[in-house]
Amino acid sequence: MADGAQAFMERHPVLIGIHTGGVWVAERLHERLGLEEPLGTLDISFYRDDFSQIGIHPQVKTSHLPIALDGRHIILVDDVLHTGRTIRAALNEIFDFARPASIALAVLIVRDGRELPVQPDIVGAAVALKPRQHIKLTGPNPLGIKILEKTE
Repeated sequence: MADGAQAFMERHPVLIGIHTGGVWVAERLHERLGLEEPLGTLDISFYRDDFSQIGIHPQVKTSHLPIALDGRHIILVDDVLHTGRTIRAALNEIFDFARPASIALAVLIVRDGRELPVQPDIVGAAVALKPRQHIKLTGPNPLGIKILEKTE
Protein backbone atom coordinates (compact mmCIF):
# COMPACT_ATOMS: atom_id res chain seq x y z
CA MET A 1 0.00 0.00 0.00
CA ALA A 2 2.86 2.38 0.75
CA ASP A 3 4.14 1.91 -2.81
CA GLY A 4 0.67 2.67 -4.21
CA ALA A 5 0.41 5.80 -2.06
CA GLN A 6 3.65 7.27 -3.43
CA ALA A 7 1.78 8.73 -6.42
CA PHE A 8 -0.21 10.89 -3.98
CA MET A 9 2.71 12.17 -1.89
CA GLU A 10 3.40 15.26 -4.00
CA ARG A 11 -0.03 16.55 -2.89
CA HIS A 12 1.08 16.48 0.79
CA PRO A 13 -2.00 14.50 1.84
CA VAL A 14 -3.63 14.16 5.21
CA LEU A 15 -4.12 10.52 6.18
CA ILE A 16 -7.44 9.62 7.85
CA GLY A 17 -8.28 6.12 9.10
CA ILE A 18 -11.80 4.77 9.68
CA HIS A 19 -12.29 3.15 13.12
CA THR A 20 -11.30 0.55 13.98
CA GLY A 21 -9.46 -1.55 11.39
CA GLY A 22 -8.89 1.37 9.06
CA VAL A 23 -7.13 3.26 11.85
CA TRP A 24 -4.85 0.28 12.48
CA VAL A 25 -3.95 0.14 8.79
CA ALA A 26 -3.59 3.94 8.59
CA GLU A 27 -1.19 3.96 11.55
CA ARG A 28 1.11 1.52 9.73
CA LEU A 29 0.80 3.42 6.44
CA HIS A 30 1.41 6.79 8.15
CA GLU A 31 4.62 5.42 9.64
CA ARG A 32 5.80 3.80 6.38
CA LEU A 33 5.18 7.01 4.41
CA GLY A 34 6.97 9.15 7.01
CA LEU A 35 4.19 11.72 7.14
CA GLU A 36 4.79 14.57 9.55
CA GLU A 37 1.23 15.82 9.97
CA PRO A 38 -0.83 13.91 12.53
CA LEU A 39 -3.09 11.05 11.56
CA GLY A 40 -6.83 11.74 11.58
CA THR A 41 -9.45 9.22 12.64
CA LEU A 42 -13.15 8.86 11.88
CA ASP A 43 -15.88 6.96 13.66
CA ILE A 44 -18.73 6.70 11.18
CA SER A 45 -21.20 5.02 13.58
CA PHE A 46 -23.71 7.88 13.47
CA TYR A 47 -23.36 8.24 9.68
CA ARG A 48 -24.28 4.64 8.83
CA ASP A 49 -27.43 4.17 6.78
CA ASP A 50 -28.47 1.31 9.08
CA PHE A 51 -28.00 3.29 12.32
CA SER A 52 -31.73 3.40 13.07
CA GLN A 53 -31.86 -0.39 12.76
CA ILE A 54 -28.80 -1.27 14.86
CA GLY A 55 -28.95 1.54 17.43
CA ILE A 56 -25.91 2.86 19.25
CA HIS A 57 -22.94 0.55 18.94
CA PRO A 58 -21.43 -0.08 22.36
CA GLN A 59 -17.91 0.78 21.20
CA VAL A 60 -18.49 4.16 19.55
CA LYS A 61 -15.23 6.08 19.35
CA THR A 62 -14.71 9.78 18.70
CA SER A 63 -13.56 11.19 15.41
CA HIS A 64 -10.33 13.14 15.62
CA LEU A 65 -9.32 15.47 12.79
CA PRO A 66 -6.31 17.36 14.17
CA ILE A 67 -5.87 19.76 11.25
CA ALA A 68 -8.15 21.79 9.00
CA LEU A 69 -9.24 19.82 5.92
CA ASP A 70 -10.55 22.64 3.71
CA GLY A 71 -8.68 22.54 0.42
CA ARG A 72 -6.49 19.63 1.54
CA HIS A 73 -5.86 16.35 -0.24
CA ILE A 74 -6.93 13.36 1.85
CA ILE A 75 -6.08 9.68 1.75
CA LEU A 76 -8.98 7.89 3.44
CA VAL A 77 -7.92 4.47 4.79
CA ASP A 78 -10.08 1.45 5.61
CA ASP A 79 -9.37 -2.21 6.21
CA VAL A 80 -11.88 -4.01 3.94
CA LEU A 81 -13.90 -2.59 1.06
CA HIS A 82 -17.03 -4.68 0.68
CA THR A 83 -20.37 -2.96 -0.04
CA GLY A 84 -19.06 0.61 -0.12
CA ARG A 85 -21.47 1.80 2.58
CA THR A 86 -18.73 2.47 5.16
CA ILE A 87 -16.92 4.68 2.65
CA ARG A 88 -20.14 6.55 1.83
CA ALA A 89 -20.65 7.23 5.55
CA ALA A 90 -17.02 8.39 5.94
CA LEU A 91 -17.36 10.79 3.00
CA ASN A 92 -20.53 12.25 4.52
CA GLU A 93 -18.74 12.84 7.81
CA ILE A 94 -15.69 14.41 6.14
CA PHE A 95 -17.89 16.80 4.16
CA ASP A 96 -19.67 17.80 7.36
CA PHE A 97 -16.29 19.02 8.64
CA ALA A 98 -14.82 20.59 5.49
CA ARG A 99 -14.53 20.71 1.73
CA PRO A 100 -11.28 18.93 0.81
CA ALA A 101 -9.55 19.36 -2.56
CA SER A 102 -9.60 15.60 -3.20
CA ILE A 103 -10.05 12.27 -1.47
CA ALA A 104 -8.19 9.11 -2.48
CA LEU A 105 -9.31 5.79 -1.04
CA ALA A 106 -6.78 3.27 0.30
CA VAL A 107 -7.93 -0.16 1.47
CA LEU A 108 -6.01 -3.15 2.71
CA ILE A 109 -8.42 -5.70 1.22
CA VAL A 110 -10.91 -5.39 -1.64
CA ARG A 111 -13.56 -8.07 -1.79
CA ASP A 112 -16.63 -8.78 -3.91
CA GLY A 113 -20.15 -7.62 -3.04
CA ARG A 114 -20.12 -3.92 -3.92
CA GLU A 115 -23.51 -2.21 -3.54
CA LEU A 116 -22.35 1.35 -4.22
CA PRO A 117 -20.06 2.66 -6.99
CA VAL A 118 -16.99 2.99 -4.77
CA GLN A 119 -13.55 1.97 -6.06
CA PRO A 120 -10.22 2.29 -4.24
CA ASP A 121 -7.20 4.18 -5.54
CA ILE A 122 -4.72 2.21 -3.42
CA VAL A 123 -5.18 -1.52 -2.74
CA GLY A 124 -3.22 -3.95 -0.60
CA ALA A 125 -4.85 -7.11 -2.00
CA ALA A 126 -8.02 -8.32 -3.70
CA VAL A 127 -9.81 -11.39 -2.36
CA ALA A 128 -12.67 -13.42 -3.82
CA LEU A 129 -14.70 -15.07 -1.11
CA LYS A 130 -17.13 -17.97 -1.17
CA PRO A 131 -20.75 -17.36 -0.17
CA ARG A 132 -21.12 -16.98 3.61
CA GLN A 133 -17.45 -16.00 4.09
CA HIS A 134 -16.31 -12.67 5.47
CA ILE A 135 -13.00 -11.06 6.39
CA LYS A 136 -12.06 -10.01 9.91
CA LEU A 137 -9.05 -7.84 10.65
CA THR A 138 -7.46 -8.58 14.01
CA GLY A 139 -5.08 -6.36 15.86
CA PRO A 140 -3.74 -3.91 16.35
CA ASN A 141 -0.58 -5.76 17.39
CA PRO A 142 -0.01 -7.99 15.60
CA LEU A 143 -2.18 -6.97 12.67
CA GLY A 144 -3.75 -10.02 11.05
CA ILE A 145 -6.51 -11.14 8.71
CA LYS A 146 -8.93 -14.01 9.21
CA ILE A 147 -11.44 -15.42 6.74
CA LEU A 148 -14.47 -16.62 8.70
CA GLU A 149 -17.65 -18.52 7.82
CA LYS A 150 -20.99 -16.97 8.73
CA THR A 151 -23.00 -19.33 10.90
CA GLU A 152 -26.46 -17.77 10.46
